[in-house]
Amino acid sequence: MPITVPDGATRSAVLALVPDAEPVVGELRAVLDPTASAGVPAHVTVLYPFAAPSGIDDATVAGLRDAVSDVPAFRFRLADVGWFGTEYVWLAPDPSEPFDELTARVARAFPEHPPYGGEHEPHPHLTVGYRRHASEVALRDAADRIRPLLPVDARVDRLHLLAGSHEPGSWRTVAELPLARA
Repeated sequence: MPITVPDGATRSAVLALVPDAEPVVGELRAVLDPTASAGVPAHVTVLYPFAAPSGIDDATVAGLRDAVSDVPAFRFRLADVGWFGTEYVWLAPDPSEPFDELTARVARAFPEHPPYGGEHEPHPHLTVGYRRHASEVALRDAADRIRPLLPVDARVDRLHLLAGSHEPGSWRTVAELPLARA
């Protein structure tokens, strides 16, 4: 399948999409997390920022596939609401170790793209919203609305390389990166 990067894409990310979380967080993310309106589904980030979209090619995708292809598919639960200070509200995956392993593998394969640009250590999470785009009251309300709907059981059998920009609806899947059968 040929690599197609969306026109106007300025950023890319390697993500574990979590469609099973959409019924619980989808409406809230649409208001509290601008990546949702840009077209990024509910996810746990494996590596962001990733390569400049203009530099993504078959070799890039092959390197990603090689990095993760022998990691077994896995199940996890989103059972707890977490916070980074009062700035971000998120859901915690349990277990988190498979996400840590995926991040470490992709970062080793692409050391020029450290997780979060090397600004902070990765901590697996599914973002619901953050203060730059919502009030603390709105974030606390979201956390209160989500708690009774947990847990969410989910499975990761592939990662996705997405690319897009700040524009609404701009993010698209560039490639799927299958994991090993469990």
